[in-house]
Amino acid sequence: MALTILAEQQDGLLILTLNRPDKRNALNTEMYMALTQALQQAALDERVHVLLLQGQQDCFTAGNDLADFVGKSALAADDPILQFLHTLADFPKPVIAAVAGPAVGIGTTLLLHCDLVYLAQNARLQLPFVELGLVPEFASSLLLPRAVGHLKAAELLLLAEAIDAAEALRLGLANRVLAVDELLPFARAQGLKLAAKPPKALQKSKALLRQELKQAVHFVIDLEARAFSLALQGEEAQERIAHKLRRTAAS
Repeated sequence: MALTILAEQQDGLLILTLNRPDKRNALNTEMYMALTQALQQAALDERVHVLLLQGQQDCFTAGNDLADFVGKSALAADDPILQFLHTLADFPKPVIAAVAGPAVGIGTTLLLHCDLVYLAQNARLQLPFVELGLVPEFASSLLLPRAVGHLKAAELLLLAEAIDAAEALRLGLANRVLAVDELLPFARAQGLKLAAKPPKALQKSKALLRQELKQAVHFVIDLEARAFSLALQGEEAQERIAHKLRRTAAS
């Protein structure tokens, strides 16, 4: 069985690649558990100075695997999804994201927890929670308004329409937009450049940048998770998710 998360280490840079291209890198329980384990190990590994998260040139991630949600009753504290959210939010070393193609749902909200974000010209960010009868997750109801302003955050979360790479850059959700074939090499080069800097200074600087909202982020992650669980059990979400799965299977 092919690994759904690929790990590569080079000169202080750990590269984690989402590797489920046949499902557009939709994140399932197995992938969340593998990502959490990799993050926990990397946090303790002094050889790792920087983390790079990436997909392929045509896809970052289609978001959560909706098949995992059918019949799911709640997001308990030990749920692999919540474990991943808190682990990434707490990760002490700089995190870079390289995003090409669709970045749906958590594919966009996790960018709010990254320190550098690079997009390919074909990147499309979307937050379809309301469209699926659900609510925001990963503290996006806290972090997104701070990043783009309340009105734009409401537009992105409530209308659930995708935005392209140029708009994401304009809104301040990315550092740079690159040609598709330049994205992954550029992100790796930036990661290696960052990994060559003094690691303790890197970690302390990141901690200072994140300090103001650290406790609030974890509080809101859990607050949203409770609201998400209630929404997930409701008829709206179950009907919308089932309908989307039927459309996906028919296409």
